[in-house]
Amino acid sequence: MKKLILAALTLASPLCCATDIELNGFIKADLKSVHGHIPYAGIWTGADTPTEQDTTKTQFSGQESRIRLALKEARLSAVIEVDFAGSAQGNTVVSNSYSPRLRHAYLAYRDFLAGQTWSTLVNTASFPETTNLGGPLVGEAMVRQAQLRYQGEHWQLALENPKTYGTQSDGQNIDDNNDWMPDLILRRDWRGDWGELSISGLARYLAPDGLAELGLGASASASLHLGQDSLKLQLHHGNLGRYVGTSAAKDIAHGELETTSAAMLGYQHHWGNALRSTLFVGKILTDVEKVDRTHLGINLFASPEPYLDLGLELGHIQVQDEDIHFRQPRRGGSSYLQATALYRF
Repeated sequence: MKKLILAALTLASPLCCATDIELNGFIKADLKSVHGHIPYAGIWTGADTPTEQDTTKTQFSGQESRIRLALKEARLSAVIEVDFAGSAQGNTVVSNSYSPRLRHAYLAYRDFLAGQTWSTLVNTASFPETTNLGGPLVGEAMVRQAQLRYQGEHWQLALENPKTYGTQSDGQNIDDNNDWMPDLILRRDWRGDWGELSISGLARYLAPDGLAELGLGASASASLHLGQDSLKLQLHHGNLGRYVGTSAAKDIAHGELETTSAAMLGYQHHWGNALRSTLFVGKILTDVEKVDRTHLGINLFASPEPYLDLGLELGHIQVQDEDIHFRQPRRGGSSYLQATALYRF
């Protein structure tokens, strides 16, 4: 099927500028069962909070399936990628007809990139292998957004989409109509036989509702080879707000500039050529809202065929927020069991 599609695209290539056309992605089927005070979600983000009711829910899903089209010639390339996760259109009552969700849409010319893709702060090599593609989001930098980036061999410098996420002193959502200054990110990469390491710095000017705040933050991420095994690591600190924890931390909380400390650690052990396990943990803490959230898990993956991954994961997410602006602390947790089958094409 892939050869037929590529043949058709190749015949059509004289109509466009691309000399190389690549269509890939994966089909992913999931089964997830959740028990506890944090409600079921296909992908847990840092914004998930406990409820008083203890629930148990099991769901099947194919929404994380993904399609990617890449076009490339000598100095110019472009990528567009969609999946179906988090769609508001589909429902489980009738037909589960989920709408596509844009993940990436960018072009690159020589050393410059423009469009939507991973933030320059994000190092995808540092993500652990998990059944839930997000993994321990509370401890990770995982942001995609529009940007203009220079990317050399070791250095990257980017102007990225500004967005102030948070609340005023009275608890109302912040008005982001004054987001006029792009976020600035500088990153340095090191690569070798040992793995790779990235260190990034973030500078932001936040001016919502009469405030004027300069936000600064730093991030380090690594993927280290330990023989056949590997270690994935992320460390974050500063006024990182929405860049870390996937909505766990705000940029401005109750009218104050928020400070975040977060970490993620994942260790993968290979039991054989086709069998491996990953133990992972993610953690985030904030100063103003006193957010305290943890996600940990362990899994087993097998690859009986070159393009087929089968995984089983047991994990737990825990919330221990102590925000004094709320009448009661937000506390609770849920455990989950997730099985996945993924075919890459």
